[in-house]
Amino acid sequence: MTTIELAWGPVQRQMADVLAVEPPDITTVLHQLTDLQDILERVPPDFGENPVADFNRLYRTITASIECRLRAGDFADPVFLELLDVEFAKRYLVALRLWSDPTAETPWAWSVLFRRLRDRTVRALPSAAAGVNAHINYDLPFALVATWEKLGSRPCDGPQHDDYLLINRVFFDAIPGLRRGYLENWQLLIDRLNGKLDDWYQNMLVEVTRDLAWRSAERIWAVRHQPLAVEHIRHSLDRNAALLGCALLSPFCSFLQ
Repeated sequence: MTTIELAWGPVQRQMADVLAVEPPDITTVLHQLTDLQDILERVPPDFGENPVADFNRLYRTITASIECRLRAGDFADPVFLELLDVEFAKRYLVALRLWSDPTAETPWAWSVLFRRLRDRTVRALPSAAAGVNAHINYDLPFALVATWEKLGSRPCDGPQHDDYLLINRVFFDAIPGLRRGYLENWQLLIDRLNGKLDDWYQNMLVEVTRDLAWRSAERIWAVRHQPLAVEHIRHSLDRNAALLGCALLSPFCSFLQ
C-alpha cells in the first residue's frame, strides 16, 4: 500500500494533534473520542461515513455511559475502573497513531479495519463489530495487565472483577439501540421480526468475549516477566482477532495483504 493509503488524507494534521495527547482520565478519553469522531467524518471520499468512524461512534457512546456510571458512584472500585478505561483507550489511540506512520507496524487486529477506511462496500454494523473485536479480543487483556501493574494489584475475584462484569450491563443497555442505528430500513424490518433474539445473542457474545479477555489477561499476568512468552500470547491474540475481523468485514478479506 502507498503512503497516502495509510494516512488520513486532509485531516492528517488534526489526527496527529489529537493522538499526541496521552489521556490521564476518562473525561479526557471522551473528549478525544469526540474530537476523533469529528475528524474521521471528514475523511474523503464518503464524508461522515467510513468503517473507522462507525466504530469510533459506538466506542464513544459506550465510554460516555461508563463515565456517567463512574460519576454516579456505581462502581465498587472506581479507581480501578477509570484506570482500566484509560489504559484500554490508550491502545486504540496507539493503533491509530501507528497507522498514521507508514514506517510503523500496526497490529493485524486493527489493520483489517483501518485498511477498509475508504472502502465504500463495507457496511456500518460489521465495521463497528470489527472494531469492537479488535479492541476487546486484542487490546483489553493488555489493558487489564497494565492496570493491575500500575495499581499494584493482581487478577482475582472481588470488587474489581465485579466492576469489570458491570461493564457488560453498559453494553447490554446500549447495544440494541446502537445496532438499530446502523441498520437500513429493510434490515430494521428483519430486526423487528427477530424480536429480542438479536439482543440476547449479542449480549451473550459480549459476555463471553469479555470473559475470554479476562482469562487471556490472567495468562499474560502469569508470564509477565517472560518477554518471549508474552510475545507468543500477543501474537496469538493479534492473529485470532485479525481473522475474526476479516470474517466480520468480508469472507474474502486477508489481513496479510
